[in-house]
Amino acid sequence: MPTISAFYGILIRMFFNDHAPPHFHARYGEFEATIDIDTLVVIQGQLPSRALNLAQEWAMIHREELLEAWRLCRENRPPRKIEPLA
Repeated sequence: MPTISAFYGILIRMFFNDHAPPHFHARYGEFEATIDIDTLVVIQGQLPSRALNLAQEWAMIHREELLEAWRLCRENRPPRKIEPLA
């Protein structure tokens, strides 16, 4: 599972050839959430509210890059790294 970004202790990852809908995995410590790219809603799991807010803010800024990373992962190709939240 490639890590495509990391910021404030949050790792953003995607699985190769993962199931729909387009989503990413955010991990913070022992917490992990699967977040829909289009709606930014948590599909599964949980994160502390501050980490979730940061992950959603980052995803809003980088939505197009996330969709491109999703497409590459679906094709079993490595995605590009995405700038962290500054």
